[in-house]
Amino acid sequence: MWENYLPVGIRNHKEGISTTEDLKKALLQKCESMDIPMVRVASVERWKNPPFLPWMPEEFYPQSIYPEAKSVIVIGLPIPLPVLETSPSIYYRELYNTVNSLLDQYTYRLANFLTSKGYPSVFVPRDGYGGIQVLLENPIAFFSHRHAALLAGLGNFGVNNTILTPEYGPRVRFGSILSTAKLPSDPMLETQLCTRCMRCVKMCPSNALKKEDYPDALTDKKACSSYSAELNKRYISPCGICIKVCPIGKDRELYNRDDDAIYIDEDLFPEHHKAWKHVRSYGGKKL
Repeated sequence: MWENYLPVGIRNHKEGISTTEDLKKALLQKCESMDIPMVRVASVERWKNPPFLPWMPEEFYPQSIYPEAKSVIVIGLPIPLPVLETSPSIYYRELYNTVNSLLDQYTYRLANFLTSKGYPSVFVPRDGYGGIQVLLENPIAFFSHRHAALLAGLGNFGVNNTILTPEYGPRVRFGSILSTAKLPSDPMLETQLCTRCMRCVKMCPSNALKKEDYPDALTDKKACSSYSAELNKRYISPCGICIKVCPIGKDRELYNRDDDAIYIDEDLFPEHHKAWKHVRSYGGKKL
């Protein structure tokens, strides 16, 4: 029999899993064992009933990428604010790359975990593009983790066009798994988190953001990507300013960052600005 050639975990996938509720419980336990702090599930049907318009073309739906998909599992890893505050810097660049690598590894492992239970699943890479130069020509990836996070109930959009979460504001990177398992969906977040303070709009160095809410106003992708390309030449991309200044998130209280003057008033916060200048002075290239 062909099943004899499958790994043992797949051959015995029915053991201990009687319902999709049990499977989801096992998945959440697996995430906890991997120290993944954020995980939610969305049915692929949610892409067909968008929460707002305009919405993405159907070619970006999960079932257009993996036709057998029934659910999308989204995980999130936080970006520690004190490191992000040094941006643009080699420090934040290394953190960004580390988190992206972890997301790819974790979603790959979780997809294999679900597959071993008898529900074929695939991970979606964190960044689906080859580099900044590709984004300058075509600033869109083949799948949106942001919208997946929205539909899975992890957060909602802010003026900065990113997903804001109650725990970390926009300081989260997301990864997704497309699964044939029809897992119970989590409720979408109803409370709108963005306060429209406009810090992100005012402090964006490339003037890529507008005051209107998403999706009425979209990021000027060319302006954003062009600025990132300049930073990349110095090995200190990405920018990150629009997410570091956002006031949303319990992490701001944790790190004692409630006063937005910390980013603009060097006299009030001399030690912080001294530390940031030190980090920014090393590891990058001066043009």
